[in-house]
Amino acid sequence: MKKFLALLLAAMMVLSLAACGNPESADGDSDNSDDAVVDNAGDNAETPADGETAAVMTHDEYVAAAVDTPVTVETYVQAKQSWWEDKATVYTQAEDGAYFLYNMACSEEDYEKLTVGTKIRVSGYKSEWSGEVEIIDATFEIIDGNYVAEPLDVTSLLGSDDLINHQNELVAFKGMTVEASQDADGNDVAFLYNDDGSGQDGSDLYFKVSLNGTAYTFTVESYLCDNTTEVYSAVKNLSIGDKIDLEGFLYWYNGVNPHITSVTPAA
Repeated sequence: MKKFLALLLAAMMVLSLAACGNPESADGDSDNSDDAVVDNAGDNAETPADGETAAVMTHDEYVAAAVDTPVTVETYVQAKQSWWEDKATVYTQAEDGAYFLYNMACSEEDYEKLTVGTKIRVSGYKSEWSGEVEIIDATFEIIDGNYVAEPLDVTSLLGSDDLINHQNELVAFKGMTVEASQDADGNDVAFLYNDDGSGQDGSDLYFKVSLNGTAYTFTVESYLCDNTTEVYSAVKNLSIGDKIDLEGFLYWYNGVNPHITSVTPAA
């Protein structure tokens, strides 16, 4: 009997210990589960920081950034050069500087929304091609805001190291003199179709203008201003020696090579 009772008591103790162990295990699982929830919450809390939009740069910060590094800027559309196969090339400017956006990802529908003055946030990579600093491989979003730049008179900066500080801005040149270019036959002409005269009506227009004895090559970019525009016609009607005022975007190609949008007789 005692042996039976002892065995019975021992069995009861085992069951009791097992019962005690199970709640501890359950509590342990529960504790681990709580820890997991806290950890997940922590992970979720960190996700926005890891995936948040890159900090928006000032123009000075953009200028200081190394080529081929990611950049994010906020800027305003000033003109559209072209759209092709969901890629847009756009001239933009903010109050502190300008940006040339080359082949930015853009649907045709969104391209129509990029009217002059529209504010956009752009993320891409800073690049340089033959002296022209631009943003490539970019995406954008339209945000609230509107700004239309006024042309900055940079006539006095021609030939100076300071001119490049206004690269891609909307600028003006006053009192320039049309100089002769030579066509394929060696004749003096006021403009060329393409830079070597190999083009035809509808091609880019190249022409030379001078200030204080130094000549510069300016361009009417046909994608920006085609042969139906006033500026295209104005350049075709230039004569060597004409005095003219010009406006356009301060593009760079192995030196200053503005993309001209307006030509008028000098005031």
